[in-house]
Amino acid sequence: MQWTERRQRLRKLLVKDRCVYPGSVFDPISARIAEDLGFEVGMFAGSVASMTVLGAPDLILLTLSEFADQSYRICRACDLPIVVDADHGYGNALNVKRTVEELETAGVAALSIEDTVLPRPFGDVADTQLISIEEGVGKMRAALEGRQDPDLVIAGRTSAVSITGVDDAVTRMRAYEKAGVDAIFLVGVRTRDQMDTLSAAVQLPIILGGAGPDLLDLDYLYSQGVRICLRGHQPFMAAVQAVYETLDALREGIPPEELKTVATPDLMQRVTQSDDYQRWIKTFLGSE
Repeated sequence: MQWTERRQRLRKLLVKDRCVYPGSVFDPISARIAEDLGFEVGMFAGSVASMTVLGAPDLILLTLSEFADQSYRICRACDLPIVVDADHGYGNALNVKRTVEELETAGVAALSIEDTVLPRPFGDVADTQLISIEEGVGKMRAALEGRQDPDLVIAGRTSAVSITGVDDAVTRMRAYEKAGVDAIFLVGVRTRDQMDTLSAAVQLPIILGGAGPDLLDLDYLYSQGVRICLRGHQPFMAAVQAVYETLDALREGIPPEELKTVATPDLMQRVTQSDDYQRWIKTFLGSE
């Protein structure tokens, strides 16, 4: 499949005169729904991947191959540019290079590599730690080296603002910008004062995750260089709740036809692209 065009669309989005909310997706159907609703970009998070693939919390138990496989399933099912959270790159800088190679092949439009110490080391059961700036820069350089398609967006991600403070976050952002990343992914920004200081530190477009409620104003975010702002992963949690309630109702003896939250046949046909498949059946399996 050809992935470059959707990567080019994402790059255009990163320089447009506005900020957008991405659709949080977790499988092919959710990606098609996001596209059907008009989202311009989808986000596939590592935490959601762990829950979707393993049914486990976000403890870095997912493997690269599992993450890349699910990313591919999502990307091939839609034409939406997909941004993925590649966590720490599944190891050291050499693993980061391999991670970029696999996720690029899977079709993602952008990926982020973060500077958190992952997985959690022995003896560390409370505090989140960051790798050194030098190691972080090495990971960013390895990520760029692993890229074959120049339109693939690589974002340097840091949660430093909520761990070591704004000053350290600024230092890390500048170091990753100098290393050559295409965007900065910030997590844990809570106030406008923090955002103002951080955005002034770099010239790169910013992707914002885990933002405080005072920041969720698209016009303000655009003025601060933010082009994509995450708002959580409620679609997956809503899907879990819907499945739970539906199975519970069926177990209690509620007739299937009385369920109120089941997708309509028309919606199911649309998100499974049933009309396309029926056309292909006639074209390729017909006797004429």
